[in-house]
Amino acid sequence: MKALCWTGVNETSVESVPDPEILNAHDVIVRVRLTTTCGSDLHLLGGYIPAMRAGDVLGHEFLGDVVEVGSAVRKHRVGDRVVVSSFIACGRCAYCRRELYSLCDNGNPNPAITETLWGFAPGGCYGYSHAMGGFAGSHAEYIRVPYADVGAFAVPDGINDTTALFASDAAPTGWTGADLVGIEPGDVVAVWGAGAVGQMAALAACTRGAERVIVIDRLPERLAQAERYVGAETLDYSAENVPQALRELTGGRGPDVCLEAVGMEAHSAGLQHVYDQVKQQLRIQTDRGAAVREAIHSCRKGGRVFVLGVYVGVLDTFPLGAVMNKGLTVRGAQMHGQRYIPEILARMERGEVPSAHLATHVMPLDDGPKGYQMFKAKEDGCVRAVFRP
Repeated sequence: MKALCWTGVNETSVESVPDPEILNAHDVIVRVRLTTTCGSDLHLLGGYIPAMRAGDVLGHEFLGDVVEVGSAVRKHRVGDRVVVSSFIACGRCAYCRRELYSLCDNGNPNPAITETLWGFAPGGCYGYSHAMGGFAGSHAEYIRVPYADVGAFAVPDGINDTTALFASDAAPTGWTGADLVGIEPGDVVAVWGAGAVGQMAALAACTRGAERVIVIDRLPERLAQAERYVGAETLDYSAENVPQALRELTGGRGPDVCLEAVGMEAHSAGLQHVYDQVKQQLRIQTDRGAAVREAIHSCRKGGRVFVLGVYVGVLDTFPLGAVMNKGLTVRGAQMHGQRYIPEILARMERGEVPSAHLATHVMPLDDGPKGYQMFKAKEDGCVRAVFRP
């Protein structure tokens, strides 16, 4: 079968790879209908995530049809249209029983690297290096789905493919942040990043009763989407002093909740960006923390900050003093998709979660390298490149 593979730093190619097979009685094989790029994939392409190997199949956000079913699978049968959580979880360990699915003890069969990095290993993730399990990704004609009764969800007939695609990762990531940070009715919420995850986090904040939602980015097409499809207010950080603007918008108080949806390659204005980028390239630090620093500084006293963007290692300018002296609560997580996907699909069926607009560029898998280039360079207003295998 054809698949889009990582072949080196900032290099991808469409290659022929072996068809996936049932390896466990709880597996299914899915023929991929749609699969999309994600901002976290750019960290893989740039060489910032360890344990990538030439020939690894990329992609972790997808939708498709079940074509083969393991003997122990009970919820799915051949022909089902399913959307699959990007994180792989067993459904039975102590973390899964607490609905902390991305922390699954059994989803990652290769935990040594992440145990060394972080003390303990999270669950596995499709197409996200051998540190996260070495699973083949979704930028392919077919994919093996382990623990299918836990991680794959039947898509209601009333939802089109492009909308349902984003129930795989972008929407549940946003829902994870909005839920775990404890958004309450009347809260003022600021979201850093107007990509797919940032927009979905802003929408999730609205569903939980936020009084105002303010989305921060520098790309006009993304800010326009946040205004049109989410109903959020927006700030362009390249044109405004964001902490000052947020204070003015909140009567000098600051947002109650700050959601960071940018991650380890955060862009910022001025010399700060050069400083962060040089340190990252020299591996003095692994992550650029402009967005998370700004979120912490902007949040009101006693407020809550949630880190949704992907970070891999160490940041030597983390504003710990602001966290402590302002009495902030800071949380972070990879998304617990199995916890939120059923709610998201139900809302999509009712028309409450617009997401098809995120697929700004749809193309055949053969154009995958071009799609990633457009996505990385944000050419032609690309918010997400979506591939049809």
